Amino acid sequence: MPITTAIVLPNLAYLGAASNYLEEIYEVLGPLALFDGFTPEEHSILCDYMECYAADAGVTIFSEGEQGDFMMLVLTGSVNVIKHDKDSKEKVVSEVGPGGFLGEMSLVDGQARFASCVATVPTDVAILHRRDLAGMVSGQPQVGVKVLLLLLQLVTRRLRDATTRMLPTIESNWI
Repeated sequence: MPITTAIVLPNLAYLGAASNYLEEIYEVLGPLALFDGFTPEEHSILCDYMECYAADAGVTIFSEGEQGDFMMLVLTGSVNVIKHDKDSKEKVVSEVGPGGFLGEMSLVDGQARFASCVATVPTDVAILHRRDLAGMVSGQPQVGVKVLLLLLQLVTRRLRDATTRMLPTIESNWI
């Protein structure tokens, strides 16, 4: 069953159901390799389970360490991913633009956010909440399974990228 109530995100402006922005979301997702196997109808079903929000420049969308149970797709604008280092200094670890996903680890495992996300310019996002993913898996299993596989690919890609970046440090410690 598609979403029935909006998630309360105090720093963001609620724009409505993602199905109201289907064409714009399809333009963002269509070119992504992760969505090669999605039909236009499946894009529509996915949007039935998502909500859209807007963040002004400088707004923290979510903060490192807070509980999380949703992921977001950046539709417009740009978001900095910020992580605190061992000295508690903030470091921008990546910048994510349209078509980028954030928060998928917390969506999957329900653990605290690994990093903070801050809009660098006015930014629109579509959000998929864990309860809505569960509803999609039970109500639209074919699409739900595709989304779960997409999440698995995202997490695996991030693990590979992190391992590749850490390899020089790991190798120097082994010698």
